Amino acid sequence: MNDTAPGHDRIAVVDFGGQYAHLIAARVRRIGVLAEIREPTDPPEAFAPYRGVIISGSPALASHGEDADVDPRLLELPVPILGLCFGHQEIAKHYGGEVGHTGREYGFARLTITAETPLFAGLSPEETVWMSHQDAVTSLPEGFREIGFTTLEEDGSVHRFAAIADEERRRYGVQFHPEVDDTEHGEEMLRNFAVGICGCRPTWKVATFAEEKLDEIRRFVGDRSVLLLVSGGVDSTVCAVLLGRALGPERLRLLHIDNGLMRKGESRRVLERFRRFGLGARLHFVDAGEEFLRALEGLTDPEEKRRAIGDTFIAIFEREARRWMDGDVVLAQGTIYPDTIETGGTARADVIKTHHNRVPVIAEMIAAGRVVEPIRDLYKVEVRELGRELGLDESLLARHPFPGPGLGVRLLCAKEPPAEYEGAAANLGEVAARYGLSAVLLPLRSVGVKADLRSFELPVLLSGRDAQWERVLRAAGAIFKEVDHVNRCVLDLTGGGVERVELVPATLTRERLDLLREADHLVMEGLRRHGLMEDVWQCPTVLAPLSRNGRGREYVILRPVHSARAMTATPARLPDALAAELRKEILALPGVSGLGLDVTTKPPGTIEWE
Repeated sequence: MNDTAPGHDRIAVVDFGGQYAHLIAARVRRIGVLAEIREPTDPPEAFAPYRGVIISGSPALASHGEDADVDPRLLELPVPILGLCFGHQEIAKHYGGEVGHTGREYGFARLTITAETPLFAGLSPEETVWMSHQDAVTSLPEGFREIGFTTLEEDGSVHRFAAIADEERRRYGVQFHPEVDDTEHGEEMLRNFAVGICGCRPTWKVATFAEEKLDEIRRFVGDRSVLLLVSGGVDSTVCAVLLGRALGPERLRLLHIDNGLMRKGESRRVLERFRRFGLGARLHFVDAGEEFLRALEGLTDPEEKRRAIGDTFIAIFEREARRWMDGDVVLAQGTIYPDTIETGGTARADVIKTHHNRVPVIAEMIAAGRVVEPIRDLYKVEVRELGRELGLDESLLARHPFPGPGLGVRLLCAKEPPAEYEGAAANLGEVAARYGLSAVLLPLRSVGVKADLRSFELPVLLSGRDAQWERVLRAAGAIFKEVDHVNRCVLDLTGGGVERVELVPATLTRERLDLLREADHLVMEGLRRHGLMEDVWQCPTVLAPLSRNGRGREYVILRPVHSARAMTATPARLPDALAAELRKEILALPGVSGLGLDVTTKPPGTIEWE
């Protein structure tokens, strides 16, 4: 956003590198109040235009003193301040309270409101909230009072001082995350702060954003031409329309690269879609499947695979730009905010995974002023809202997200089990048994996020004759809290019990890609057949090189989730009839050893496995 916004009251969101800093700003903007990101080292005078301040979470541990670059004058500003998670802890410490390393909590908790406060005006005495932290406030500063405590749903443990306030100084702190969709009335809490406590007028709209972006694109691009890589998904399509509006079609070229990692028949559908939009004449198609396979040959590390995919995309972009465009060319990307924050795209953010549009060569082009990303500050839900503002068809805007690296990050590869596999999670069986389930570690890693830090740890495979949904979710929550080196749980749908699971060394090959493509097609068709494409926000299908009970060489994992912005997610339950159909169809595919359902929330597991 631009720093000069006459007529709009504003809130500053201080970014300490948490995964949700821009999500906080997005939520506040949704209320109609303009929110802007600031750094904790900004001088006090930089906050003069703002009517209030929200302090974000952070990958740092306040209990370990990992906050040395905070300007203490920030917390003495003469405006209301709300701290979330790490921000909550910083407020408590600054005014004389204590913070301790009390243990990890991820997922749903029940907030019990214990005192009247404008922050919780209009809410019920008990609210569902979302936790993701390791530190906690253990004693209150003078002048503060507890306005709420939480109870963890899995085991009933109570978390005191989960919400605190000093009404006289207008300082508020909550340990949970009101900005995520999983906190049921989080938006009302933020509205109470921004509008009620800070007195901001809700005058900002998405239409304002669109007009600002059109001007910003024109200024940045100047008289250069723009080449946009289009996948045919929501982000790149909205980006294409926005660029066309700003520059005119004659200065915009669209490039669709079939990298061989796409869904069944996807490139054909992309070409048809852009012809319907009237952009077919501006679209150039390149079949580069063999080129990407060569770049990925022999690679097993997820980060190396992402870098190879990103570097190959750029090599093809440079080659094609020279071939059929004259003059200085700017690369355009439909990058959205989760792509940048998960790649450590802000000063303090931890790298969760490297997106193909954030590999080093892209970073160099950004530094050289050769990349324009019009929707980089938006989340998927806001991109869809912007698409509606631009007049795009609802059927396109409702499409499931699909990663830029495509099936390349859903086809797991490994040479050998990770070093921590042997002897890890000694208490796993005991924790799972409390819920009537059996559990085995899987001998490979998956990526996750715990308390704003990257977690590259082991998945667990759960099984049991009476694996009821709620019981499985409670078991997963207990495992994440009590078992080390674990960030994901999968429920085995194969049947017959799990005796052992062994890694089958594997790399990325055309044969494995085709198998995954067919399994993914069966899953997507099943969701459509049962009318679940809108209810399920995204459903990656993952192929893992695992032999189950000594049979087969590939284990298929389904990852249906409910989400809105991809920063948090909850597992979606599949109807029994659909699960039975998919089990029959997928287990009939050659070499498939079993079928599992990922039951992990985000955090601690990301939506994608790599």
